[in-house]
Amino acid sequence: MTVASQVKKTIATLKGNQGTLRLYALQTRDEETKLVYNEALKTTGRIINDLEGRMQILEYSEPQYKGN
Repeated sequence: MTVASQVKKTIATLKGNQGTLRLYALQTRDEETKLVYNEALKTTGRIINDLEGRMQILEYSEPQYKGN
């Protein structure tokens, strides 16, 4: 498995985790818990953005990874 495919797999997994966190945040009635889920969503979003940026660098420097 290439680095690019591992990064793409990680991004997809994190996006799935975001969906789960959103669902949990909507389902909970406890405001403190809701804040924790929303903070985790923000953190996950930042990580995804960072990885997507890294993916762009990989695709630019290693064109063979583009579209894989």
